[in-house]
Amino acid sequence: MKTIGSLLATLFTGETKLRRQLAPFVKYVVLLVTVVLLFGWLFHAIMAWEGQDHSWFTGVYWALTVMSTLGFGDITFQSDLGRAFTTLVLLTGMVLLLIILPFLFIRVVYAPWLEQRSRGRIRSLQSVPEDLVGHVLICANDPIAPGLIRRLQLADVPVYVIEPDADLAMHMQDAGVPVFMGEIDSVETYRAAGAARARLVLANASDTVNSNIVLTVRELSESVPVVALAEVEDSIDVLELSGATHVLPLIHQLGEHLANRVSAGTTHANVIGKFHDLLLAEFPVHDTPFQGRTIRDTRLREFTGATIVGVWERGRFLPARPDFEFSPLSVPVVIGTPEQISALDEVLVIYDPNPNPVLIVGGGKVGRAAAAALKRRKIPVHIVERNPELEPKIASIPDRLFLGDAADRRVLDAAGIAETPCVLLTTHDDAMNVYLTVYCRRLNPNARILTRVTHERNVEAIQRAGADFVLSYASLGVQTVYSIVQGRELVVLGEGVDLFYVPLPPSLADKTLADAGIGARTGLSVIGVQKDGHILTNLTPDQRLVEGSTLVALGSAEQRERFNAIYD
Repeated sequence: MKTIGSLLATLFTGETKLRRQLAPFVKYVVLLVTVVLLFGWLFHAIMAWEGQDHSWFTGVYWALTVMSTLGFGDITFQSDLGRAFTTLVLLTGMVLLLIILPFLFIRVVYAPWLEQRSRGRIRSLQSVPEDLVGHVLICANDPIAPGLIRRLQLADVPVYVIEPDADLAMHMQDAGVPVFMGEIDSVETYRAAGAARARLVLANASDTVNSNIVLTVRELSESVPVVALAEVEDSIDVLELSGATHVLPLIHQLGEHLANRVSAGTTHANVIGKFHDLLLAEFPVHDTPFQGRTIRDTRLREFTGATIVGVWERGRFLPARPDFEFSPLSVPVVIGTPEQISALDEVLVIYDPNPNPVLIVGGGKVGRAAAAALKRRKIPVHIVERNPELEPKIASIPDRLFLGDAADRRVLDAAGIAETPCVLLTTHDDAMNVYLTVYCRRLNPNARILTRVTHERNVEAIQRAGADFVLSYASLGVQTVYSIVQGRELVVLGEGVDLFYVPLPPSLADKTLADAGIGARTGLSVIGVQKDGHILTNLTPDQRLVEGSTLVALGSAEQRERFNAIYD
């Protein structure tokens, strides 16, 4: 990157265009020197007329102090002619030094320096290291990109976001975002970004642009994995035909994942993911003997073999400490074999279920996808939608459709808010979802409230409002794409909770889990230890950690960073 000094050297020694730009500045300097010398000569002439005698350097000194408006006052004229001359020198200096000089400096020196500096930055943003292999290219800086970048950086996977606008690209770089500048539909962009050597390319623009991206990448490589997001289900086939390795209809999947967390009908454990040969599941404790008891007192592992690894409590995932007491709204997360989860279902199935319909507020794409998923599970569904134009798209899905504003209590009462076991808030307006969370919690304190958020910044607010489970489009996208990058099965635990594979730091080698204090110091819940391809999940506090093993933990990105800061 060039400094102003190096730019001035370039101006004087080369580049004809820049030398032409310097010509007005040179003329100005010559004019300024001439004016100073002229004023110095007139100074001597008037001083001699007044009977004062000064050196020639004093004349130059006086001219410069008056022209620059410093005016120390150590040398002054006594006559009106001298004072008039001083005024003329002052006004001339204001024009030449305070107006023309800054303008010329900015135009001739500073602006070209900024331009060259920007060109240098742009050139640096249009290439990646030639030996870079296994990186991820993100084609748009959408809501998914920041979270995905953070997860990939925690896993030491190089990542770049492609940005066509130069000013925005430099702004992103200043903000610490790894950015590559280029047009997302140009084959040269992907050639310069090393797409053929990449671990994955994420096409996360609009459906039409994503199709173009996929075809462009396929010009360079037929083997590099390309993940394309699909806004509408009709685009899935088009993107697959274009050459996408994976097509993700995230909006549709968001509804299905919300539906998968619904606790309705017969009490049982909802399977939320698979971890190697084990299942991750969750179950409500409301109206079961587990309510009001501590994890230690449930003796769940003794009876079923399944292990509690965490607890959802009012939208927050908490570590599974033995003395944690279950509230009516607690939802434990367990891990176990399919047989152990079945044994847990046998324990839960005898308790009184709530047969009333699940209430979905919002009949958009997410709400319809959630309703369809619940109907496949033979769970009755009611939908509240205020836009009558959506009625033809919704009417055939739920058991009953209620047209009206969910903020109207009469509409919610008619839809069964007082009896429903679960409320799904699927509107795209975060402020409305926060409001409805508070409202529904007041109308039915025992219902489990699940809600989507559009912007991750609103997660804390909606959790404080009383939501039991929160999931955003961005979070789902991050977890889905990251699982593809790592070649692992997708496990969607919830907003802000991820499954991490953490190489054991040397500082923890040969220590027990109790001595390491990982949960107490970082908040991470260690659910397994991997060594030589084998996973040990039935962990006890005296489990010894062997050098070269990998910890499998549940927690947030902040807790993962805290782990690095403490143990690495």
